[in-house]
Amino acid sequence: MNQALLIIDAQQELIEGKDGEPCVFNKDDLLNNINTVIEKATEMGHLILFIRDLDVAEGKGEGFEIHPQIKVPTSAKIFNKKATNSFYGTPLLEVLHDNQIEHLIIMGCKTEYCIDTAVRAATVSGFDVTLVEDGHSTTSSLTLSAEQIIKHHNKILHGHDNVDHFSVVRKTEEDLFQPIHNNYR
Repeated sequence: MNQALLIIDAQQELIEGKDGEPCVFNKDDLLNNINTVIEKATEMGHLILFIRDLDVAEGKGEGFEIHPQIKVPTSAKIFNKKATNSFYGTPLLEVLHDNQIEHLIIMGCKTEYCIDTAVRAATVSGFDVTLVEDGHSTTSSLTLSAEQIIKHHNKILHGHDNVDHFSVVRKTEEDLFQPIHNNYR
């Protein structure tokens, strides 16, 4: 089975915050977990993709770049997007199809926006998805803490299905590249 690791909006300004905005929840764990999964994906020869949001840091400078603590492999592909949906206006779907990807492992920021959208869009686009439970993050909103937002999404996206394909939520330390979707079909 061909698989890919998709890391969304793991950009410096989004993770660190700017102009007095807080950093994302559990920032250090997030960065460590992303690097752990990148290392596993690299060892196994899986496709690694990064998506950057052009709205972050006005699409330029250090704040726009992938967080400097993330170890981006030279073989990784990096795409920029203008929308919340990583598939919209990017070559992502074409690259996934060209590489005959069937399973996506998703990590990044922010949980309730681009991560939620990517998981749902991927399932309707023909992919089984593993969302890394401790591999996505956000900041608090006016009504919910970041921790509540993350827990809520981990709950609702575990088992989320779109007829033929669905998502599961698993922790970094699990064998993410051994999909468990067929256990539930």
